[in-house]
Amino acid sequence: MKLKLIRRYKRAHKEGRRHIRRRPYIIPILGLVLGFIIVLAVLLGHGGSSLTPSDAHVVFLFDGGKKRTLDTKAKTVGELISRADLHLIEQDVVEPALSTPIPEDNFRINVYRARPVTIIDNNQSRLVTLTAQKSPRVVAESAGLTVYPEDTVSFGQGSLKENVIGEKVLIDRANQILLNLYGTPLTIHTHAKTVGELLKERGVKIAEGDSVQPVESTPVTADLQIAVIRNGTQVATVEEVIPAPQQIIEDASLSFGTTVVRQAGSPGKKVVTYQIKTENGKEVGRTVIQEVIQQNPVPKIVARGKTVDIAGDKTSVMAAAGISSEDYGYVNFVISRESNWNPNSRNAGGCLGLGQACPGSKLTAACPNLDAVCQLRFFSGYADGRYGGWSGAYSFWQGHHYW
Repeated sequence: MKLKLIRRYKRAHKEGRRHIRRRPYIIPILGLVLGFIIVLAVLLGHGGSSLTPSDAHVVFLFDGGKKRTLDTKAKTVGELISRADLHLIEQDVVEPALSTPIPEDNFRINVYRARPVTIIDNNQSRLVTLTAQKSPRVVAESAGLTVYPEDTVSFGQGSLKENVIGEKVLIDRANQILLNLYGTPLTIHTHAKTVGELLKERGVKIAEGDSVQPVESTPVTADLQIAVIRNGTQVATVEEVIPAPQQIIEDASLSFGTTVVRQAGSPGKKVVTYQIKTENGKEVGRTVIQEVIQQNPVPKIVARGKTVDIAGDKTSVMAAAGISSEDYGYVNFVISRESNWNPNSRNAGGCLGLGQACPGSKLTAACPNLDAVCQLRFFSGYADGRYGGWSGAYSFWQGHHYW
């Protein structure tokens, strides 16, 4: 029986080969049919849109200004960098941070190579450092120098005359003085030229009965001691924190929605002086008589990506859903992070679709076939109703990491 089956198989195999030799056009036709079936299955699986596979992304890597386009399954910037074999040194800078997820196609990563910079400290000492930092204050601090908030730090270009080749960082030091405010000693750094200018700069108000030593026309020099005196009055001082302000820089080298901290910033300090009112030796009230800035805050500098570079398949789906092109960046940001543009994405909690509707039954009721265009219309209605539009949804997502 087994021998008969083997002989039958051989005869069928020969007949099949003979049949193909007679009709050689069958193979390419079968290939075309098979390819069409595969493409059709993919399109139907994505609701009629050819969206990028959820486990891979196209990344634009800019290394020293040179662009490389990478197709990667790396989940984070650090994972991609470790695979790219870039031979980085400690002083090189990668933006955004290594822990940043890669959530979408055309995501931008920048590698800044360290370069030599000469630091000139108050036109006196010089120090050459290797750095890729973009903040002159951070360059100086990274080189081990103490820089006070009132010191002025700036980039410049060296010259042969000053024997500096390439880039330089200039530190213009503020004078350190001691201000005795109603008996409370305060160390202050300032560029003020006179005592009067300093008092005005720091918000010190000279009331009737107050005296200032030395006089307000006195030039400010390093280690000068200034006293503001009020006789016959009991005072108390309290130190308070001045929060660091945030400075936003729009940066076209970063993808839309990406942020990078280029200067951490630091809080300042102010001293609030109260005049104490007493009765029978006990405090019964107090009144603010001075709010003096002892140390200015250093701003936190944040670079915010502004480049919107979305793959064509996604823009076509958004256009078909009637979404304004002005909202493409917001939509791409939210959908990339919610589902990675996978219309069939479902999380452990049962949330479903491009925008992760919870429960998923709400989405299937509106879009039974999970068509991507239908889904975007559904989620646009959600964004309008809850956040006033995609811009509001984007802002909420950035602050809460969900929407």
